[in-house]
Amino acid sequence: MDRGPIFLAGIERSGTSLMYALLASHPNIAMTRRTNLWRYFYNLYGDLRDEANFERCLDAMLRYKRLIKLQPDAERIRREFREGQPTYARLFSLLEEHHAERLGKARWGDKSLNTEHYIDAIFAAYPNARVIHMLRDPRDRYASAITRWKTIRGRVGTGAARWRKSIELAQRNADRYPERYLLVRYESLVAAPEQMLREICAFIDEPYTPAMLTMEGAPTHRNKGGNSSYGKNKPGQISTGSIGRFRQVLSPRDLAFMQRYIGREMQAYGYTPEPLELSLADRALLLGVDWPLHLARIAAWHVLEAFRNRMGRAPAAHTIVPAAHPTHA
Repeated sequence: MDRGPIFLAGIERSGTSLMYALLASHPNIAMTRRTNLWRYFYNLYGDLRDEANFERCLDAMLRYKRLIKLQPDAERIRREFREGQPTYARLFSLLEEHHAERLGKARWGDKSLNTEHYIDAIFAAYPNARVIHMLRDPRDRYASAITRWKTIRGRVGTGAARWRKSIELAQRNADRYPERYLLVRYESLVAAPEQMLREICAFIDEPYTPAMLTMEGAPTHRNKGGNSSYGKNKPGQISTGSIGRFRQVLSPRDLAFMQRYIGREMQAYGYTPEPLELSLADRALLLGVDWPLHLARIAAWHVLEAFRNRMGRAPAAHTIVPAAHPTHA
C-alpha cells in the first residue's frame, strides 16, 4: 500500500520546525523544509504539457536556493517527468522522491508554511497523503514572533487575523478529510512528546521509534538549542518554557485586543483568555485608537492576501540565484 507523503501545515512560530525535526529523525521518513513548492510554483507557469512552460517552471525551481539544497538532478527530472503525467504535483514529487532516495528513506514529507491553503489540490494529487497541522496559542505564537523578529508588519491585528485564517482552514480541512488531516497542539506536543509522537505515528501509519526524540535527522534544528525563541536550551531538548511567555512579552492593550478579536476561536481550542484589568486611560486608547487601527490593518492584510492569491506569489529576490543564461521561452 502506498502510504503517501506527509505534509506539515500551519503558520510560523507554531511548532512546525519542531515537528519537522522529529519526523525527519524517523528511519523511514525524509523531510524537506521550506520548499514552498505549492506557494511559489503551483499552477504559475501554465500547462506543463507545453515544453516551454515546463522548462520555465523547472528553471525557476532550480534557481530557488531552498530547492538547490536538495541537490536536484535536472536531467533526471526532465527524463522521468516525460514518462508520466505532466502535472505540477508530479514534478514536485520527483524532486522529493529523489531527495528521499539519496537519504536512503522510503517515504518523503515536506514542511512549508501555509500548506493548509492548498489541501484540496494536495489530496487530489496524493490521495494517501497525511497532513499534520500545528496549532499554538495565538498569544504565545505572536509573542515568539516579535521576540525573534522584533517588529511584525501589521502588528498584533494582522497576527491575530493570520492565526484565525489558519485555524479556519485547519478546521475546514479536518472536517472535509477527517482521516487524513490531524490538528496537533504545540502545547500537547512539548508537554508529552513521546505520547504525542505515538499518536502521530499511528496517524501516518509508521511505527514509533525513540530515535525521533533525538532529532538527529535535523541537526541544524537540534544543535541550535531546542524549540524556544527565549534563549538556548540543551541540544535536542524539548522545553515547555515558552508556554505562557506572552505574559512577559505582550502589552496589556495588545493582549486585550487579541483576546477580544479571536477569543471565541481561542477558547474552542482550549486557550483560556487571561484576566485583564486595564486602566481607564488604557481602555480609552484600546477602544479609540488601537481597535480601529488594528481593524484597518486587518482589512489591508485581507485585500493584499486576496491580490496575492489571485496574481500568484514570488519568492523573495534574495532567495533566487540569478540566471546564468536566458530562461527558456
